[in-house]
Amino acid sequence: MRIFTKFLLGLMLVLAVACARTPARGPAPGPGANPQLGDSQPHPWSSGHPYGHDVHGIDISRWQGDIDWNRVRGSGISFAFIKSTEGGDHIDPNFRRYWNEAAQARIPRGAYHYYYFCRSGAEQAQWFIRNVPREIGSLPPVLDIEWTNSKTCPRRPPPSEVKREASIFMDIVGRHYGQRPIIYTTVDFYRDNQLGDMRAEFWLRSVADHPRVRYPGQRWAFWQYTGTGIVPGIQGNVDLNAFAGTRSDWARWLQTRLTR
Repeated sequence: MRIFTKFLLGLMLVLAVACARTPARGPAPGPGANPQLGDSQPHPWSSGHPYGHDVHGIDISRWQGDIDWNRVRGSGISFAFIKSTEGGDHIDPNFRRYWNEAAQARIPRGAYHYYYFCRSGAEQAQWFIRNVPREIGSLPPVLDIEWTNSKTCPRRPPPSEVKREASIFMDIVGRHYGQRPIIYTTVDFYRDNQLGDMRAEFWLRSVADHPRVRYPGQRWAFWQYTGTGIVPGIQGNVDLNAFAGTRSDWARWLQTRLTR
């Protein structure tokens, strides 16, 4: 019965996305195709903006506080990536609450792990698996890998070590959830470690210009285009992200990338 219930939840998420109202195309008063979204510090895009994309989502952590998930969904948000774990011994205190609340609001959601350079990829993979449920209908796991200003772990390993340990994490986590993790990264980290040769789907941070400019030649599935987004139902600023394709592409992507 539990398996059947989880299957129904996953199916409901796909149907909710596929049947959702398609927002108007073209630039909107706020970020995203839906004018309900905004930005407290809008950027003057010169090489292409994110506003015409059909599908937009958020990524969140404990700092977003209490969230009205039904208002978030009603504003046109189509997905949420939620911080779950960091390193090998930290879990975001709001993860489980956000995880359950987003599901209840029928927003497709996934978990992301913030990588720590003083733990092995295998250790961090096991910590993620220990704390993130394997639920039918979830988005793929995400490995957030970027340079940090950590006082407890200031080291910056060479590219060969970075990619070796990241691949170990992705292999272990991918086998457990049945979906290979997405890599989230930043411009400097991507460049310093030549991440383009990794076997991965990418979620790229680019808040100053289009990813085609900051990551030449790199394909991407998600683009984090601002850290100062405004979304009804969330107090304060929040990260906003665009999906690379149309709403039909999004429905197809979900069919192949949701956890089963």
